[in-house]
Amino acid sequence: MKHGAIFDMDGTLFDTEKLYRQAWLDVAPEFGVEPNYDLPIAVCGTNMREESVEVVQKFYPNVDAAAYVARVLELVEACREKGLDLMTGVEEILNFFRDAGVKMAVASSAPVALIEDNLLRKNLRGYFDVLVGSDLVAHGKPAPDIFLLAAKKLNLAPEDCYIFEDSFNGIRAAHAAGGTAIMIPDTMQPTDEIKNLCTGIFANLNQAVEALKREEI
Repeated sequence: MKHGAIFDMDGTLFDTEKLYRQAWLDVAPEFGVEPNYDLPIAVCGTNMREESVEVVQKFYPNVDAAAYVARVLELVEACREKGLDLMTGVEEILNFFRDAGVKMAVASSAPVALIEDNLLRKNLRGYFDVLVGSDLVAHGKPAPDIFLLAAKKLNLAPEDCYIFEDSFNGIRAAHAAGGTAIMIPDTMQPTDEIKNLCTGIFANLNQAVEALKREEI
């Protein structure tokens, strides 16, 4: 078994990716444009700063893209304040790794303060040795920076880390970092490209735990 496990947050630990996906669509009429169902896919996994703004500009050249992203964040925050749900198997896999002595990190496109707040809300902060957010790296996913920094802070080589992701850009980043990319699909099912970058693909984290116990990954 590897000595490190790095988790994405939205759509991997917390059932929040659906909130972002809906918000990207709901905001469109407010800006006088039609919802484009390709936008949530294109923006998924990018940071909510320059990279997301650039994606929105490509889809809606005549829209204030920064304001669009800000409005999406407002909608998601309003939903988050009502409560957070964990993805299936989160506590099981965290307990499994803790019992095995595996060091853990969260590496998310969200800022560190939001990661910390979410973890504290669900009493999960104590599981993690390291938190890395998009505000700590120059380039967000699909660049590998965020996972490389997480591994470095764990004092491990990326090759000695499992990386759990739900998004295409996250899997691309995990593979580029040299980690063992494991996909837990949420709102998007893997394409052939993404399948080729993954060591394992599981319906939920419970299935990943069982594969770990069988030493299949």
